[in-house]
Amino acid sequence: MLSRRCFAAALLALAAAPRPAFAATAGQENGFGVEIALPEKTIVYLQGSGRWDSAYETLVEGIRTVHDYIDRRGLKPDGDAMMIFTGADDAGFEYRAAVPVMGPFDNPPKGDIAVGTSPTGKAYKFVHRGPYDAMENLYEAITNFFDEKNLTPGDFFIERYITDPRTTPEDELVIEVIFPVREAAAPEAPVAPEALPAPPQKAPKPE
Repeated sequence: MLSRRCFAAALLALAAAPRPAFAATAGQENGFGVEIALPEKTIVYLQGSGRWDSAYETLVEGIRTVHDYIDRRGLKPDGDAMMIFTGADDAGFEYRAAVPVMGPFDNPPKGDIAVGTSPTGKAYKFVHRGPYDAMENLYEAITNFFDEKNLTPGDFFIERYITDPRTTPEDELVIEVIFPVREAAAPEAPVAPEALPAPPQKAPKPE
């Protein structure tokens, strides 16, 4: 079986291949492939890179760093912590460890911590329960889901932590894996042909 890292890289690679539009059925009871709309929120985030063999430690440390900053500033979280994966290959990944907060900011952070907005738009959600290292099967199923439905994922994906990874035993984790999708381009309206020139008038016959 391929590792989770390979599936993550493969899913991001799907964005390079245009696919036809597909109207998916949403709201599956098991939380697999549920269509959602991501709302825009203010986030505090730490940008960095990591390796798959220490991915869990990287995400926990990143989220802890962001929460420490939020606590020092006296800010209030406005949702679950997340990792926004902006790039991936077989060796590692690039990420933003983010926490939504209630704004606005009168003194934005400097250095490694930054403020921005969360991804928005149409997406599909897949739920994982259990150890972080046991997500290979889910990522394989997600890959098959996008391939079978002819959906085109965006160029990033999100892990949203319903249970706090800083305090939750790893075998009790609940994680939502979220893939935004690219909307199909609207078909171009047919272009009306240019008006044809009027036919030449024939000269009247002499009587």
